[in-house]
Amino acid sequence: MLVSQIETPALILDLDILERNIKTMQSFAAKRMLGLRPHYKSHKSTVIAHKQIDAGAKGLCCAKVGEALDLVNAGIEDILIANEVIDMAKIACVADLANKCRLTVCVDSAENVRDLSNAAALFGSKIFCLVEYNIGMDRCGVNSFEDVLTLAKLVDKLPNLAFEGIQAYAGHMAHEKDFAQRKEYSEKIDRHLHELKQYLEDNGLQVKEVSGASTGTSFLRPEDTVYTEIQPGSYIFMDASYNTLHLEFENSLFLLTTVISKNGERSICDLGAKCVGLDQEKPVLRDYPERLIKCNEEHCTISDGKDFKVGDKLYMIPGHCCTTVNLHDHIYFVREGKVVDRVPVTSRGKSM
Repeated sequence: MLVSQIETPALILDLDILERNIKTMQSFAAKRMLGLRPHYKSHKSTVIAHKQIDAGAKGLCCAKVGEALDLVNAGIEDILIANEVIDMAKIACVADLANKCRLTVCVDSAENVRDLSNAAALFGSKIFCLVEYNIGMDRCGVNSFEDVLTLAKLVDKLPNLAFEGIQAYAGHMAHEKDFAQRKEYSEKIDRHLHELKQYLEDNGLQVKEVSGASTGTSFLRPEDTVYTEIQPGSYIFMDASYNTLHLEFENSLFLLTTVISKNGERSICDLGAKCVGLDQEKPVLRDYPERLIKCNEEHCTISDGKDFKVGDKLYMIPGHCCTTVNLHDHIYFVREGKVVDRVPVTSRGKSM
C-alpha cells in the first residue's frame, strides 16, 4: 500500500530516518562510554523498543508501571521506572515484575523504600533503586546531599533492595533555546553531581549509576561526565518543539492529514486536537513550515492554503511527539512512500 492510500488522520513513521536517528544517538553514547536507556514514553511501542535494544541500548526507561508491564511482556530485560511508585497495588506489581526482569525504580522517601522492601521480600524478588535528587526541576527528588545519603543507606541495609545510584533529570533545561545557557547549566549539573557522588562514596556507599539527561541535553555531556547512562526519548522522532534547538536529528514522525474543505484562502484538514499534542508547539506543515495552523477538536485550518485543493494529503510535524503518539492506536511504518507495517502503540493510555 502507498502512503497516499492511508486513511487520515494517521501517524506516519519514516523508518530510514528513524534508524539514522537511533544510530546517531547510539554512536554518541558509545563514544562517551555511556549506557543508552531510551525513554519509552516517547513512542510507547514495544516494536520500537526492540529496535533500540537491537541497536545497542542497554535497556529502556519508562514513567509508569503499566508501561513497564508491557515492556516485560514483550521481553525487555532491563527496565527503569524513572519515577516514584507509592501505591501499594503498584508496588506489589513492581515486586512481581522484578522477578521477570532487572527492574529499577526511583525513590525519594523512607516510607516508600520500606514498602518496596516489604513487597520484594513477599515476592522473593530484588528491586534496584536510584535515589532521586532534585537537580533544579523542582518536581520529584530530595534536595540535599544529606537526604540522598540517608535514603541510600536505608536502601542499602534493607533486604531485597539494592542501592544502584542517583537519578538526576534536569528536564527543565531540555528545551532551553539558548545553546550557551543550556550547555553552561548542563556542565554545572555535571560538576555538582561529581561532588554528590564523591560525598556518597566518602561515606561508604558505591554509586554504580548516575542516570538522567534528555534529548536536548544528552549531547552536552562532557567527556568526563559523571553520568553513566542517559534517558533521551524524542530523538528518534523529533518534533516542532525540538526543531528549534537545531539538534543532530531529523524529523521521522509525521501526521498525515487530508484537506476536506476550502473557505476562501483557508484550507481545512481532518486533523485536530484529538490526534495531535498541543502542550508545547503547534504542529507545522513539513513542506510549508511558515504557514500558520489553527487547531480545533476535529479540524485544523491553514490560513494561507489557497494553493491546496480538496483531497490533497499533507504531512505535518507534531508540536510534541510524545503526547501525539499517545493519541493514536497505530503507527504506519513506511519506506520510500510505501507502507511496510502498521504497529500498535502498545502502551497508549497507560497512565498508571
